[in-house]
Amino acid sequence: VQLQASGGGLVQAGDSLRLTCQASGPTAGRSSLGWYRRIAGKEREFIAAIPWGADRPWYSDSVRGRFTMSRDNPKNTIDLQLNNLKREDTAIYYCAAGSAMTITKRPQYWGQGTQVTVSS
Repeated sequence: VQLQASGGGLVQAGDSLRLTCQASGPTAGRSSLGWYRRIAGKEREFIAAIPWGADRPWYSDSVRGRFTMSRDNPKNTIDLQLNNLKREDTAIYYCAAGSAMTITKRPQYWGQGTQVTVSS
């Protein structure tokens, strides 16, 4: 699975941003897809995923209620809507693909990452 993320940028605290990831390859349509982020000085963390065949996303506690993930199956894209952004959301955001068993811990495939910077 190949993954291409886009949509990052510089915003102010309280603003919103929408990230998009295009998945491609012969198994993309049957893969679980998700988002991670790496905050400077910390390990990469899981934030959201939609397992293949699931009807609703999974979220980490750190973003639940502020971030919304969606999936367009015919287009093999996922979006992450980031609302009410905080300075601590500043990070490189990655899309990822894997199985339902691995998507929240050790995805097999990674996109290149897109930088989100939130200023106060």
